[in-house]
Amino acid sequence: MKKLRVAVLYGGRSGEHEVSLQSAASVINYLDRDRFEIVPVAIDKQGRWLLNDISLLEGKKSLPVFQNAPKVVLPPNPADTDGGSALIRLGEHGEARGIDVVFPVMHGPLCEDGTIQGLLELAELPYVGCGVLASAIAMDKDVAKRVARDAGIPIVPYVSLKHEVWKKEKQQFARRITEQLGYPVFVKPANLGSSVGVHKVKEPSGLNAALEDAFNFDRKVLVEAAVNAREIEVSVLENLEAGADPLVSIPGEVDPAHEFYSYEAKYLDENGAALIIPAKLDPEETKRAQDIGRKAFTVLECEGMARVDLFLDRTSGEFFFNELNTIPGFTSISMYPKLWEASGIGYQELLSKLVDLAISRHEKKKTLVREFRIEK
Repeated sequence: MKKLRVAVLYGGRSGEHEVSLQSAASVINYLDRDRFEIVPVAIDKQGRWLLNDISLLEGKKSLPVFQNAPKVVLPPNPADTDGGSALIRLGEHGEARGIDVVFPVMHGPLCEDGTIQGLLELAELPYVGCGVLASAIAMDKDVAKRVARDAGIPIVPYVSLKHEVWKKEKQQFARRITEQLGYPVFVKPANLGSSVGVHKVKEPSGLNAALEDAFNFDRKVLVEAAVNAREIEVSVLENLEAGADPLVSIPGEVDPAHEFYSYEAKYLDENGAALIIPAKLDPEETKRAQDIGRKAFTVLECEGMARVDLFLDRTSGEFFFNELNTIPGFTSISMYPKLWEASGIGYQELLSKLVDLAISRHEKKKTLVREFRIEK
């Protein structure tokens, strides 16, 4: 049986570039070599696409981006080579490599926000994960919260700020935050993950500095009321059975050793947080968390996979939707694969299911009519 050629995209032009190098290393190490031929494609911080040598990446915990690797050109007619779709051409007149499916393992803007997904749609290539719409919605925390709220999913009170408006109306916004939210608050870039640019602000005097830093990463920032809550997460997987509800893992809990689950706690301090699997919830709480995860996945129009992050208020016992990650962390010890492992789906099987889902969706899309003719 011919192996499927899987292009693993990693790196990217976002503040989460280094996180991607770790996630993609695990994906490459665990993809089933009996089924798949792996083609690693790095995108460096300048946006250059580079074809990397799989033999130099085996067994690594974080992938290098070789600057002297062959440059990749996206051909203008990707379906004209190798008898099918092709993404990769080495240089302007170089060899074209046929690709059966693309596995984007990149996080943050220009990677997880629908940008890469739109490119792959134009190239008519199957790809793992959510489509353009869900990727764009989920990447923008403000829009994702609005969609969730309108679907009846509880959210924590917040205020969103555009950079240009905030610069003109700093005092008005400061008063609004004090009156509507109180302190402490969390300041977050709207379109970034991995806790990059996130600050906990305990009093009004610290607000401006936190906003200035967050605006380095995004033009829109959220200021969110800090609740005394536990951080609960569920992994969601599209069901290969057409029309069936998405599958939801058992819940897990993140118990940070730092004041909150910061970038340092996630990636720099090996003791930065404990991942508790399963989360210490009673059966009714477990069901509520899974129901919210399933509903959030559905109302945000997700496909393939997502990790849904929730807050569980320690006082009221109420769950709040925090965010949804369409390309969650994918190291072998990341929460998304660990939750599925604890729910009975191992890492390698999970990767295979995601590739199968990508191909299944692509085959269904190919049946759509792309032309409209009026019969005379």
